[in-house]
Amino acid sequence: MENIEKIKLTDKVKQDVFLVEDVDCPNCALKVEGRILKIKGVEAATLNFSTSKLYVTYDGKVEEVLTVLKETGHEGRLVEKKKDSIDKKEALWYHDKKTIMTFISGVFITLGFVLYFATSNKDLSKVFFALAMMTGGYHIAKSGLYAAKSLSLDMNFLMLVAAIGAAFLGEWSEGAAVVFLFSVGNTLQTYTMDKTRKSIAQLMELAPKEAILKTSSGELVVPVEDLTLEDIVIIKPGEKIPIDGVVVKGHSFVNQAPITGESIPVEKKLGKDVFAGTINQQGLLEIKVTKLTEDTTLSKIMHMVEEAQAQKAPSQQFVDKFAKYYTPIVVALAIMIAIVPPIIGAGDFSIWMKKALILLVISCPCALVISTPVSIVSAIGNASKQGILIKGGAYLEETGKIKAIAFDKTGTLTLGKPSIIDIDTINNVDKKTALKLAATLEKGSEHPIGTAFLEEVRLEDIELDIPLDNFEAQIGKGIKGSIEGRTYYLGSIRLFQDNKISLKAIEKRIENYQGEGKTVILLGNEEEILSIFTVADEVRQMSKDAIARLKKAGVEKAIMLTGDHHNTAAAVAKTVGIDDFKSELLPQDKLEAIKSLEKQYGKVAMVGDGINDTPALATASVGIAMGVAGTDAALETADIALMGDALDKLAYTVLLSRKTVRIITENIIFSILVKVIFLTLTFMGRANLWMAVFADTGASIIVILNGMRLLKSKFEI
Repeated sequence: MENIEKIKLTDKVKQDVFLVEDVDCPNCALKVEGRILKIKGVEAATLNFSTSKLYVTYDGKVEEVLTVLKETGHEGRLVEKKKDSIDKKEALWYHDKKTIMTFISGVFITLGFVLYFATSNKDLSKVFFALAMMTGGYHIAKSGLYAAKSLSLDMNFLMLVAAIGAAFLGEWSEGAAVVFLFSVGNTLQTYTMDKTRKSIAQLMELAPKEAILKTSSGELVVPVEDLTLEDIVIIKPGEKIPIDGVVVKGHSFVNQAPITGESIPVEKKLGKDVFAGTINQQGLLEIKVTKLTEDTTLSKIMHMVEEAQAQKAPSQQFVDKFAKYYTPIVVALAIMIAIVPPIIGAGDFSIWMKKALILLVISCPCALVISTPVSIVSAIGNASKQGILIKGGAYLEETGKIKAIAFDKTGTLTLGKPSIIDIDTINNVDKKTALKLAATLEKGSEHPIGTAFLEEVRLEDIELDIPLDNFEAQIGKGIKGSIEGRTYYLGSIRLFQDNKISLKAIEKRIENYQGEGKTVILLGNEEEILSIFTVADEVRQMSKDAIARLKKAGVEKAIMLTGDHHNTAAAVAKTVGIDDFKSELLPQDKLEAIKSLEKQYGKVAMVGDGINDTPALATASVGIAMGVAGTDAALETADIALMGDALDKLAYTVLLSRKTVRIITENIIFSILVKVIFLTLTFMGRANLWMAVFADTGASIIVILNGMRLLKSKFEI
């Protein structure tokens, strides 16, 4: 232990990787805070989680780290640098040494009770009870002694003292029961944490380990790690996509549910992004690699889930702080109960010693300590399967308390790109003819509205087979050009006013469209107006339903914050059922709006694209970015990320968060209530060691099972 002070946090390139067993156990002396391993308060190493194991990256001496880990009661060993090189079977809870020892302890205690009741040889039964205590209590004793040595008394120390005291008093069966049931509780806890982390294990299995690389000499199967940027990978129908990339050849539909939570396959064609772990359903695709395997969206999701499950929620921080002071107080009280009454002649030492042991066992805050982490990890695992990434327990709890949600408009409530809404023709001009003329003019334009016209032509299957001459763009007004020898104009009202083309006959129509929040685009020639097109950022089909679901989920206020014109904002707000809106806002105005809402409602969430709304997202109690699959900036910015363009996941997130807060509260209250009841019985002389054991272990099992309910929770509104 003399080398502990030399252990420092490293930000260097990974050197050696150590596998540490069962660090999730809150009863352990080894402390994990965020992604930092702490031993006696000294930062030891950066961490990487995978299933129920912990990988420690450390640049010091191998022997130094292994020595420290061994003294903390953990097993450590040097492994290869790649996680995938570790035998997957070792991640299973029933391959754990402590679990095996618990099973052996159970066999011994069973034999002990059989001999105790079936034969008259009580001494032989004590031998088996002693063996049960030694096997079941081996790891408990190691951790308990280290806790005492480091002056950080924990539950292992309480159990160790209780077991030794029971043996000292000749209560071998009760001592064995204390150790065995406590060991069973730890085993169940290990199983639970492994179960709730299966979401990460499943994510690891999503992407195949090999890819079909297209080379000049043909197809070659290579490990995914060997792919480099710009490589061309072939994806056959029915295969999983092994790497993030962009389609350079082929057309198909891809199931993106593992990444975005979308239930409907997404069309993929030339230029579209694809993500590792998604499934190609139909056609043959060739994709160009855009991210290395460690930088893929899937890898980032795994990293986020791992970090989130490692972080402590406010309720967990409270419990940890409570246990820090609670345990020494209980030990001191037990010592007083064992010593003071016999000294003042209030009874035999053995009687008061037994009461002190009962107090120690009952006082173990096992259920209290495990109540929060099990619930948090379960909820985050549930959310990740739905394409909802929650960065930590703190944000999960905050979301469960929000009363108001603010929405950005563009790209959040709307699709974020202009679409043709109305085609109002004049003087008996055919709609397809008008659209064909407008799209022909827009062929030479790079304006976003031009894209809307070209997309509409594609949807209507109109062929642009007429040439365009004398194209001219007039910035801020529109465009003009010659088609089949005649000049046409397409653009704003000002374009036609400047060219002295009369708008008198359509003034009322223009006013009506503008009143609906739509942008008016006119098509005409040198003599007259031929058509009125309206363009708007189309509202997402799910927006109205998503707002309604949020109201049912208990959100009191939904407000839209946008930089758009008042009429446009009003139209969108009315369409989707928003309670209130603020328009023509700059980024700093949105920030101030969030502050104002927080004064009025307390907890407020902000939903945006994670890039343009950064100040507001950072200021809100919870920042939520949506549609961020593959968007690094959005993943970094938000507290919660919705991987698909799925506003309907918001209500699911709120309900899951509120249920999580409710279950955590239930667990904490139940754990404390059980302690109060049995401590009262102890002081009244009505509790024995068996009652203490079952009260402690039983409460732990109940809170674990209650927390695990969040893994399977479904919310339909």
